[in-house]
Amino acid sequence: MTDKREYSDKSYVTAAVLAGIFGVIGIHHFYVGRWGHGLFDLSMTVLGVIAITSANGFSALMASGILLLLLDLIHTVYFMYKLIVGEYRDGSGFLIPYPRHR
Repeated sequence: MTDKREYSDKSYVTAAVLAGIFGVIGIHHFYVGRWGHGLFDLSMTVLGVIAITSANGFSALMASGILLLLLDLIHTVYFMYKLIVGEYRDGSGFLIPYPRHR
């Protein structure tokens, strides 16, 4: 039996709120079943914070931590944009549309 649905069962509003509040740690990716992206976001945040807090003064380590957090922020903004324009897909490949498109 094949699944003919086009849209995800995941809530657009929940995904958007999670991305807006917890975006850099990847909670929205975990919610929609994109575990790889979630682990990527979470690891960039953790490694960035560890690098910044471990540095003694401004150093290459601190610069690396800042760069990781900046890349994580850009990654989050990109996926938030895809969610807003209705192109974001859950872990099974189904679109997560605005509620009115269901």
